[in-house]
Amino acid sequence: MCVAQLRKILPIVAALSMLLATALYADELPGLKGHNRVIFLGDSITYSGQYIDAVGAYLAVKYPDQKCELINLGLPSETVSGLSEPGHAGGSFPRPDVHERLGRVLEKTKPDLVVACYGMNCGMYYPPSKERLEKFQSGILRLREAAEKAGAKVLHITPPTFDSEPIKSRTLPAGQAEYRQPYVGYNEVLDEFSKWLLEQRTKGWLVADLHGPMNAYLAEQRKTDPKFTLAGDGVHMNATGHWLAAQQLLLALQAPPAEINKAKSADELLKSYPHGLEILKLTQQRNHLLRDAWLSSTGHKRPGITAGLPLEEAEKKATELTTRIKEIKGEK
Repeated sequence: MCVAQLRKILPIVAALSMLLATALYADELPGLKGHNRVIFLGDSITYSGQYIDAVGAYLAVKYPDQKCELINLGLPSETVSGLSEPGHAGGSFPRPDVHERLGRVLEKTKPDLVVACYGMNCGMYYPPSKERLEKFQSGILRLREAAEKAGAKVLHITPPTFDSEPIKSRTLPAGQAEYRQPYVGYNEVLDEFSKWLLEQRTKGWLVADLHGPMNAYLAEQRKTDPKFTLAGDGVHMNATGHWLAAQQLLLALQAPPAEINKAKSADELLKSYPHGLEILKLTQQRNHLLRDAWLSSTGHKRPGITAGLPLEEAEKKATELTTRIKEIKGEK
């Protein structure tokens, strides 16, 4: 090979070598690079946390050097809009408003990144209205302002799909004075919320779209199985719904698209790694332990939530679970 030919291919070889090194030795998920603590805010869907558990377990098996703590601070019934429908919870308590606790949460957790998934409760299960849309928008803007003032970035997840089909007999048509049962077309409200959030990408907002992919997935499955559902009660996602959320969040955080899109479930993704399913179970235990402790430590007004351990005790137990995960993986 002549010198001229060698000069032409050397840059190509160097570029390929760099790409190979990146693939083999990447030690951090690009979207979390430089972040030490991520908190998740949302309602009961976030509180249940299956999508957060999947992301945490994936970080453990794929990016063992990632020094980033995930804390689930979802609270059932909560809104970012501050609205609460008449007779919520049988009239026993109004929906909690995230802004009541947001300042304490940010001050105590000191996050680098806030992942927020709101919307499902924010329209009160009423038909679309300009006023309720504006309440959602202003609530999101307040959340962003508070997070940014505390030095944290915000990543929004568009709300999940509301599916009226499995609860059709318990929904109400348009034109009611009030809705103590959901409006049958409530997903139209979530379409509006999601559309507005996605439009904010032009302003540089980080927005992971769960709503669109859930709508599309549900419609596709219904072509062959009219009774297929992602939420048996119309609201709370099943394992498949949580996997769709984990997928979209991981893609937003720049995980390898080919690997994430190929997997049909969290289990399928994680079992391709040694001890992946065992690590998922331990990750779930750790996440729930810390969730309950942090919710108790930061405080809230939602009755019926299990009290967590004192934070210091919970963090000690969480460290033991982290050590167990490392031992399973053969790390020191």
